[in-house]
Amino acid sequence: MKHLLSTADLSRADAIQILDVAEEMAEVNQREVRKLPALRGKTVVNLFFEDSTRTRISFEAAAKRLSADVINFAAKGSSVSKGESLKDTVQTLGAMGIDGIVMRHGASGAPRVLADADWIDVPVVNAGDGTHEHPTQALLDAFTMRRRLHGAGSRGQALDGVRVLIVGDVLHSRVARSNAWLLRTLGASVTFAAPPTLLPVTTTPFGAAVHHDLDTALAEDPDVVMTLRIQQERMNDAFFPNPREYTRHWGLTAARFARLSERTLVMHPGPMNRGLEIAGVAADSPASTIVEQVEHGVSVRMAVLYLALTGDLGLPGAGAPSGTDQKESVA
Repeated sequence: MKHLLSTADLSRADAIQILDVAEEMAEVNQREVRKLPALRGKTVVNLFFEDSTRTRISFEAAAKRLSADVINFAAKGSSVSKGESLKDTVQTLGAMGIDGIVMRHGASGAPRVLADADWIDVPVVNAGDGTHEHPTQALLDAFTMRRRLHGAGSRGQALDGVRVLIVGDVLHSRVARSNAWLLRTLGASVTFAAPPTLLPVTTTPFGAAVHHDLDTALAEDPDVVMTLRIQQERMNDAFFPNPREYTRHWGLTAARFARLSERTLVMHPGPMNRGLEIAGVAADSPASTIVEQVEHGVSVRMAVLYLALTGDLGLPGAGAPSGTDQKESVA
């Protein structure tokens, strides 16, 4: 796997392989010494042009647990604020001898521009680009679903027949796009529930079905309900009357949560607006996977960095991923 830019680029075999390697990494993260020497001597740059806490820290933890050196680059306070171009920034970093770039950028498509350009020849991992995609978030969401639904026998499994309902601000959500493409590749069905103002102008956005009434969508008994954060920082217009109205019509309130089946998983990519898109009783319930998603994010990002920077399917000290052929290529 040279780059990870979009979940749409992943085949079913590719996605399952990444999730299986993440299972091996999760076992490493349960050890007393949570380290592998896989990326010793390599340097990974977290190239973040947008503010981030959990994603940047998760990637940093993942790289360090693989024994890589990590450089954290923030646009604020750097030469970017003085007008330096992306090309010049990247070439400067390349001259310092880096081996991989994890990139978050406010412009949709920026990581692909970097990967396709000849400015530097290293793997690029998309950590979120504008309102376009967030592939590692989708992978960790799928990993969490697979673990909850298949338990100890999750290796080699997909998500065939799983019904996923994604609720909220689909229009501005890179998580929604990445999840819709990845989950459908893994065999799940995806439905969006949102007001028309928060949906792309198409009848089947990213191949998903659409409901304009949340209670009707919940009555279809989904296996997973994923609520999305209202991204007010990306909203330049009034997409709904006020927060109270949004919660009344589109929030996973305590009353709506009480009507869900006991087996229904509740997910949120974070950070949450408690009381707006999701009630505290739902976020803190045994059905919630929100904390697990953060925990699994490190394992998934370890797998992505390992595969991107080494291209190897075997894990030093951990054995080969179950159910994979070590000669098979990834992504």
